[in-house]
Amino acid sequence: MSRLADHLAARLADQAAPPVLAPGVFDGLSARMASMAGAEALYLSGASLAYTRFGSPDIGLVSMSELVDTVAAITEKTETPLIVDADTGFGNALNVQRTCRNLARAGAAAIQLEDQTLPKRCGHLSGKTLVSSAEMAGKISAARDALSGTNCLLVARTDAIAVEGLAAALDRAEAMVEAGADILFVEAPPDQAAMQQLTDRFAARIPLLANMVEGGRTPLLPLDQLGTLGYRLVIYPGAFVRAMTHLGTAFYADLLRDGSTASWQDRMLDLGGLNTLLGTDEILQAGARYDEDVFGK
Repeated sequence: MSRLADHLAARLADQAAPPVLAPGVFDGLSARMASMAGAEALYLSGASLAYTRFGSPDIGLVSMSELVDTVAAITEKTETPLIVDADTGFGNALNVQRTCRNLARAGAAAIQLEDQTLPKRCGHLSGKTLVSSAEMAGKISAARDALSGTNCLLVARTDAIAVEGLAAALDRAEAMVEAGADILFVEAPPDQAAMQQLTDRFAARIPLLANMVEGGRTPLLPLDQLGTLGYRLVIYPGAFVRAMTHLGTAFYADLLRDGSTASWQDRMLDLGGLNTLLGTDEILQAGARYDEDVFGK
C-alpha cells in the first residue's frame, strides 16, 4: 500500500488544493460506497467499529486483532488510501510497534496513535486521562521505527485540551512533531479561536487534521473554511453511522409496525441494485476464467 500512502502524502502537501475530506468507514461495504462517491481517503474510526460490530460505545473495547481484520477487509475492497485509528496502540511502545507492523501489512496508508491511557474514551467524551508527554513521544518514536521501510504515514493525536488545556496540548503536540509524526491531530478544540491558535503554530510545518463530530465539542465548519484556517485533512469519523442509525431506527419500527417494506421501496436498493453496487457480475465473470470447462478443454 506504499503507493496509496505516497498519494495521500502528496495530496496533503498540495497547498493549492482543498483539504482532503476522509469519510468515516467501518467495513468493506461502507468503504466501497465512500470510494464510489469519490472520496480521496477513508478513515477507519475506532468508534464506528465499536458501534457497528459490537453495539458498544467508544471506550476502548475493540482489540488489535479485530482492528487488523477490519483493515484487511476494507483494503481488499478499495484502492482508496485508508487512515486507521489505532487508539493508544493497545499498550506500551512495544505493543505500538506490533500494532503498527500488523496494520501496515494489512494495508493501512496512515496509522493514528493517541496519548490517552487505557481504557481510552471517545475524544468528545468527558473523563479522559493521559500518559505523560514523554511516554507518548516514546510511543511515536517506536511507531516511526516500526514503520521504517514502509511509506505508511503516522498521525499523532493529543486529547490534552480537555484534560490540561490548550497551552499544554500545544506543547504535547510539539513533542509529537519532534518525535516523528507526519500528521498532527489536536482533538476537540472548543472554538475557532483555539483552532486558529493551533494552525498558526503548526500549519506551516506539518499537515493538520480537523475532526468533525456532530454534537461534539468542536464547531462544525465547511471544508473550505477549515482549509482557510490551515487544516489539510478533515475527517467525519462517525457521520455515516449517525445517518445509518437514524435511518435504521425508523426502518425497523416501520417494518415491525407494517409487516412490510412497501413504504421503503423508494429508499432501498433492490437485489439487483445491491449486486450492482457490490460488483457481483464482474466478480463472477472473473471467476469464470478458472471454471472447469475452461481448463478441461
